[in-house]
Amino acid sequence: MKVQAQQGDTVDLLCYRHYRRTQGVVTQVLDANPGLCLATVLRPGQWVEMPDITEPKQKDTVQLWD
Repeated sequence: MKVQAQQGDTVDLLCYRHYRRTQGVVTQVLDANPGLCLATVLRPGQWVEMPDITEPKQKDTVQLWD
């Protein structure tokens, strides 16, 4: 899905608006939009691809104490 930036928008703000979180999401959005990280604030009207987010695989852990 593509979203259009408004005046003063940043990548992390778009991620929060679209996904309701930023942790683990901003990097995937930047990977889907080459060159997007060249500016801190996005241009008004700039289109940004918001990819389907893949959750990182959970690591197996061992609990030593209860």
